[in-house]
Amino acid sequence: MFGDAAGGYVDAAAYGKTWERARKEVLAPKEQPTLLAKRPHDFRHAGTSFWLHSGVDPAECARWAGQSIQVFFQHYAKFLDGLQEHSNRFIEESMHERSRRSADSSPTG
Repeated sequence: MFGDAAGGYVDAAAYGKTWERARKEVLAPKEQPTLLAKRPHDFRHAGTSFWLHSGVDPAECARWAGQSIQVFFQHYAKFLDGLQEHSNRFIEESMHERSRRSADSSPTG
C-alpha cells in the first residue's frame, strides 16, 4: 500500500509507523485520537459495507473482497440488516420497467 522513497515497498516492520504518519498528514487534529482509519484493514470494512449499502450483490462483494460467500456472510451479514426497503425498491423499479416495456411492445391496433 505504501511506497518508500526509492519506489519499493515499505518494510513490514515500519508499516505501523508509516500508517501513523499518514493519518497525521490527512486527518484533522481532532480526528487523530479517534479510531477513524486506525488500521489499513478498517478501509476493507468501510468499502465492503459501502458496496452492500449501494446495492451490490453480496456474492459479487465477496468475490471483490477475495472471500468465499460463507466467510463473507460471517463477517458482513450485519451490514445487510435494514436493507429490505432498499431491495424492495429495486424490485418495484424493475417491475415497473418491465411493465412499461411490455406496454411499449404490445400491438396497438
